[in-house]
Amino acid sequence: MTRFERKCPICAKPRDPQFTPFCSKHCRDRDLLNWLDEGYAIPGPAQVPDENEPG
Repeated sequence: MTRFERKCPICAKPRDPQFTPFCSKHCRDRDLLNWLDEGYAIPGPAQVPDENEPG
């Protein structure tokens, strides 16, 4: 029976235990930047516009 090896979620190269779940510091940092630059979003309920906020 072969063990399924998970790949880096950014570039699909084999994972490095030092940077799991990524393959390198570069991919780890790219993932962090995606979160910080709002490249990723967690779905949630729709927001109702605030009447006091200028639009």
